[in-house]
Amino acid sequence: MIVIVLTAAPPKIRGHLTRWLFEISPGVYVGKVSARVRELIWEQILDNIRDGRAVMVYSANNEQGLEFKTYGQEWSPVDFEGLELIMRPHDQGESSGKSQGASRRKGWSNASRYRRFGR
Repeated sequence: MIVIVLTAAPPKIRGHLTRWLFEISPGVYVGKVSARVRELIWEQILDNIRDGRAVMVYSANNEQGLEFKTYGQEWSPVDFEGLELIMRPHDQGESSGKSQGASRRKGWSNASRYRRFGR
C-alpha cells in the first residue's frame, strides 16, 4: 500500500500519478504498486515538484509497519532508537510561553471538566 500527498504540485505530476494510483481527494493518491514502481514514482516527483511539497508513506516490514519520505517539508523524519519520527522546527515563541497567534489557556479542558465533575 502506498499513499502520496502533494501540495502545490504542477499538473504534470498529478497526471502522471493517476496512471498508477487512485486520486481519492485533491492531491492525495493511494494504491498498491511494487517497490520498483514506487521508487520510480518518487524520482518523477522529485524531478518535477519545483516549489511544491510531497509526502510518501508506504508499507514496510519493520516494527512500525510503514516507512515514509518527504520533500519540501519543514518537518523532517528522524530516527529515534529504531523508530522513525517526525521532528518539527522549534518555534522561538514556544520557549517563552508565548506562541505566535492566539495564546493557549491553561487549566482543565472542557471535556476533562465534564468527566471530573460528572456533568
